[in-house]
Amino acid sequence: MSNPGDADARVAERLGDLAAYLASGCKPRAAFTIGTEHEAFGFRLGDHSPPAYEGPDGIGALLRAIQAREPWEPILDNGKVIGLKGAAGASLSLEPGGQFELSGATLPDLHATRAELDAHIARLRGTAPALGLGFMPLGFHPTARRADMPWMPKSRYRIMRAYMPRVGTRGLDMMLRTCTVQVNLDFCSEADMVAKMRVGSALQPLATALFANSPFYEGRPNGLLSNRAHVWGDTDNARAGIPAVIFEDGFGFEAYARWLLDVPMYFVYRDGTYHDAAGASFRDFMAGRLAALPGERATIGDFADHATTAFPDVRLKKYIETRGADSGAPEMMLAQSALWTGLFYDQAALAAAAALVKSLSYPDILALRAAVPKTGLATRFGRGTLRDLAGEVVAIAQDGLRARARRNPAGKDETLFLAPLREIAAGGPSQAEHWLARYHGAWGGDVSRIFAEAAFRERGLPPGV
Repeated sequence: MSNPGDADARVAERLGDLAAYLASGCKPRAAFTIGTEHEAFGFRLGDHSPPAYEGPDGIGALLRAIQAREPWEPILDNGKVIGLKGAAGASLSLEPGGQFELSGATLPDLHATRAELDAHIARLRGTAPALGLGFMPLGFHPTARRADMPWMPKSRYRIMRAYMPRVGTRGLDMMLRTCTVQVNLDFCSEADMVAKMRVGSALQPLATALFANSPFYEGRPNGLLSNRAHVWGDTDNARAGIPAVIFEDGFGFEAYARWLLDVPMYFVYRDGTYHDAAGASFRDFMAGRLAALPGERATIGDFADHATTAFPDVRLKKYIETRGADSGAPEMMLAQSALWTGLFYDQAALAAAAALVKSLSYPDILALRAAVPKTGLATRFGRGTLRDLAGEVVAIAQDGLRARARRNPAGKDETLFLAPLREIAAGGPSQAEHWLARYHGAWGGDVSRIFAEAAFRERGLPPGV
């Protein structure tokens, strides 16, 4: 989750103001960038337990250790460092259970994304072991119970913690025991945004299946390939999932802003303080009728904060976030960025992807979303399975990346980052299937073996990638 506090103090008087804020993200195609955000679970090397914020081996100590090595500016909440901000626009932040997140800078190509990821893994490898900590990117914590997870000292999380059990059965698990990867990409016009939101939303079930990486629950398999995706099935359906509005006639900036108005609020951020407005209406806030702050009027900055508290699988802000995948191995993180970049940043590829999913109805998409946490790429699709669709989609993304022709110093273009997806689409195991094979084979039923095997390596990616 992003750190709120947009400085735009203009009063939000009407729906058109909110739509204009979203529309202000339009960029020329030549200025398109790629942003990747990814989370990982921390664990104590000695007993694999999740570290708290406080203490010499805590997440707070890790943030201070990183700050001592690099020129990051602290992000404070009630005097506690709850994140770090870099000069290039990147930041390090904490999810509720201490999941450690890199919100990457906006970068020109996937080669730069790879360099950023390598640097981040080197950062953690250079600081965490001295504190007795390791980090592993998985979609759902493989061993910890909900009660085992610590809570980070971020004020907004106290509000969400109290609210979540009122609106779903798995919201606290989402907060404490899941990790994801999201890719942030640009649009050049309203029509371009609509096409990307629709293609991205229709393909989120496929992405969930391709990147499934959470087959364990409290120390054993529970029949799912993506526990993270299962959790999102009953977290807070008023703000999550795949909103119908995306596929309705007339969808655009104003329609999405209207949908956001009907997403219940969490908080209002004023002068460093989070005011609990959980369940309240942003419409009332715009009219000065918010019970938590009587007479206070909503600003564009408040709307920007509110937009971060909606959790659809594809989220619109001043850019598009694709959010439907488990956190995973570094090569899979890059593969996800490569997939969406290839589909979104070449017009022919975007048109081909749109044609591929054109026959899918909204109920079809919801049915796929409900099925993939359990059946993954074996989920029935047309006359075959989602693995068949994966091959077509990856091929389109490859064409899109080839057309971009962004090469590294060795002369390789960005298609090299799709290699793991090509293998999976051709019949190779997903990450979840790989771990299940290890569990039933070499591990002898001992899930704790995953901590060593899934942990970040010294170098983020294998040679040649």
